[in-house]
Amino acid sequence: MNSPETSRAFTKYEAFVIAILAILQFSIILDFMVLSPLGAILMPSLHISPQQFGWVVSAYAFSAGASGLLAAGFADKFDRKKLLLFFYAGFIVGTFFCSIADTYTFLLFSRIFTGIFGGVIGSICAAIITDLFPLAMRGRVMGFVQMAFASSQVLGIPIGLYLANHFGWHAPFSMIVILSAIVAVLIFVRLKPIDGHLKLNQDHNAFEHLGRTLSQPNYLLAFSATTLLAMGGYMLMPFASAFSIHNLGIPFEKLPMIYIITGISSMIAGPLIGKYSDVVGKYRLFVIGSVLSMIMTGIYGNLGITPILTVIGINILLFMGITSRIISSSALMTAVPQPKDRGAFMSINSSVQQIAGGIGSAVAGFIVVETPGGKLEQYDTLSYVVIGGMIIGIGMMYLVNRMVQRTLAQKPANVPA
Repeated sequence: MNSPETSRAFTKYEAFVIAILAILQFSIILDFMVLSPLGAILMPSLHISPQQFGWVVSAYAFSAGASGLLAAGFADKFDRKKLLLFFYAGFIVGTFFCSIADTYTFLLFSRIFTGIFGGVIGSICAAIITDLFPLAMRGRVMGFVQMAFASSQVLGIPIGLYLANHFGWHAPFSMIVILSAIVAVLIFVRLKPIDGHLKLNQDHNAFEHLGRTLSQPNYLLAFSATTLLAMGGYMLMPFASAFSIHNLGIPFEKLPMIYIITGISSMIAGPLIGKYSDVVGKYRLFVIGSVLSMIMTGIYGNLGITPILTVIGINILLFMGITSRIISSSALMTAVPQPKDRGAFMSINSSVQQIAGGIGSAVAGFIVVETPGGKLEQYDTLSYVVIGGMIIGIGMMYLVNRMVQRTLAQKPANVPA
């Protein structure tokens, strides 16, 4: 049933919060995503194998997952603005280390350090969205924030590739450091304190709060669903650029065109998908997005030499499906925790997501085999594994949706979700 909030316009401050969180997420996502197109440069430059590159990607995820668990007990004990600034500052320092790394070991350390801080930021943003916006508006909010993912393709990745081609692969990380520093100043100056949850939290001991959050059966179900959702995304993405170049026959200099066109399509679709999820139901949209993603993943993983326009078309449809899954599942997950547990729940959920993604990335490195000529083999096998995870994910999200609906039905009308 639709709420009046579903179509209510955002206030000026709400619009600012959405914009600043989207730009912040843009910097975080770009820091991860820029590694994928740079993979074709990094592997020969640092003389590393696909397995080692897989560990560079997954190192961020594993460290982010560990720090998320450690931070979960404290996530509801501080003003979310202060917590956000603390971890964002650490992320900026870690990215700076990446911008000066000159060996595989140094880069691996830099990714671990960046993950310790950057991996917690997404959960803080999710808690802020949940605190400030009702459930009936969160699909729209997630749709706009999700534009950060598409924007990183339209603006960030092409600029990153341009900088890498002209100034070396370190340059994109320097760009992220500068952008992030500007965002941090805006957050410090304009974002209001977000501390209403401090009045609700009754667990004075951080470890008790963490333990109680981890022991909730409803939360465990949500964490299990997140595990499945995260593994698939991390499995395909790290080797996308190498697959496009060596298997699909796309010249390296034309990769930005694919990212730009796909990203523009996702930027346009994100807010529309978010609004649609609020209107038709978040789980229903998740199923639609999953089916589309499965079809396009199966096609993509079995491609050989392919015209660039065909690759672009497939990428657009694939990302439409992925975006629908991310927006709808993210919005639905915000309705799972109780208000006093939001920070801890989001932190643990982000941690689970990062760890599962790290496992997925590492597993993908063992499934995919690189031939002496650079071609990747067994990518079709990888796509089938991802599809299998998506099928199970539909069932898991059904259980989460049923749990959320049951919880909402039991809440008094005047209690926000």
